[in-house]
Amino acid sequence: MRIVFAAAEVAPYAKVGGLADVAGSLPQALAALGHDVAVYMPLHGSIDRAKFGIPDGGATRSVPYGRSTIKVSYPSLVRDRVRTIFVRNDQRIGRAKVYGAPDDAKRYAAFARAVAEDLAQARVRPDIVHAHDWHSALLVAMVAGPYRRKLGGAATVFTIHNLAYQGHSKADILDLAGLPKRRLKVEAAGQLNPMARAIAAADIVSTVSERYAEEILTPEFGAGLHALLGERKADLWGIVNGIDTDVFDPATDRHIPARYSAADPRGKVNDKAALQKELGLAINARTPLFGVIGRLVEQKGIDILTPVAPEILRTGAQIAVLGTGEPAYEAIWKELAAKHPGTLSLTLGFDAALAQRIYAGADMFLMPSRFEPCGLGQLISFRYGTVPVVRSVGGLADTVRDADADPRRGTGFSFGDYTSDALLDAVRRGLHAYRDEPRWAALVERVMKLDHSWAASARRYVEMYEAARVARRAA
Repeated sequence: MRIVFAAAEVAPYAKVGGLADVAGSLPQALAALGHDVAVYMPLHGSIDRAKFGIPDGGATRSVPYGRSTIKVSYPSLVRDRVRTIFVRNDQRIGRAKVYGAPDDAKRYAAFARAVAEDLAQARVRPDIVHAHDWHSALLVAMVAGPYRRKLGGAATVFTIHNLAYQGHSKADILDLAGLPKRRLKVEAAGQLNPMARAIAAADIVSTVSERYAEEILTPEFGAGLHALLGERKADLWGIVNGIDTDVFDPATDRHIPARYSAADPRGKVNDKAALQKELGLAINARTPLFGVIGRLVEQKGIDILTPVAPEILRTGAQIAVLGTGEPAYEAIWKELAAKHPGTLSLTLGFDAALAQRIYAGADMFLMPSRFEPCGLGQLISFRYGTVPVVRSVGGLADTVRDADADPRRGTGFSFGDYTSDALLDAVRRGLHAYRDEPRWAALVERVMKLDHSWAASARRYVEMYEAARVARRAA
């Protein structure tokens, strides 16, 4: 199959969250299965073109944009058998940041139109057009609508990575995108919901775990779109993400001081000591160390972790936090770190190399999310022999089996109620297991042997693409 991806962020060129990891790794896994894969992304101002060898040239097209046209170029490069096509227009599309510009709705509409136009003028038509999250959602409506004949009936797939971000904007954007203004039931008068448009138009809608696919059909997790998603239930798939097991491999990771593996995990204790020293924590091999990596926002459970952080420290544990988020929580955690020197480390911002040292050096990894479509942190922590403590929602529920409920197959510690008390109980159960050295060694070995590479997920995606093609032919 000829498969085309469209996404706002793609690793390693531009990364803000987990979407970049998926858009950067899944295409390679599909190419390894013999498929022809291309990925479209905006040429953001933050992308280091010299570092990645992105050419200045490329095909140039006049792309319709409202009542006028814009000039767009398409420089590209090939990595691991996947062609990445950078959509360039510095006035309408290129911005310093991936997200957060005041004209995001307009620039991503221009991006979607530019992708559709390039596909329509290409010599070879795609079999599958796979758009990710709201930023490329209007591409689905374009391929299913005004570009349908030009693209020879290409099937469309739309993947929801986070339903909370839907791209709400004014309906005037539809004029720029060349789409009809007919309003969906979920759209207020004069308003546009790009994600809703893609959900309604796609041949197949998918999300990034089976549990999350079930959860978003409910008012609690559906973010106002549960009724629309219910109408598409027969075409809704859930496929758990994988991780790049070459990048995340403690046996070869150049970012960590000591290498180790499931067969020989002895290097992990050295990585722990080095991390404790780097972060100013007391160096002690038997002091349990919890890692926290991610945004300090309520979706990630920071509101239930913050009240019990002092209690976790009183157990004799340490906590290493890496992330950035809401200013109020950043301020609280700065104060906590000042009050608990030697036991609590806070690094505001994101440092990919430090993140991998935390995965390698920590004993347990905290993910008390309010909701979690898939989650990559728990999969990476498995790889590094770091046991996750998670709330049992979304992809966390699909991938983490509680070690007390299932001692022989358990892979972490989970809790259900979204409360600080429930989180603290799971932490205490993790600490109890940690103090049982034979049990803990067996648990670490078990999680390190789990296979969460993209290979298995990619095969499921191929099945989904075949279903999309069948659905397109039947339409």
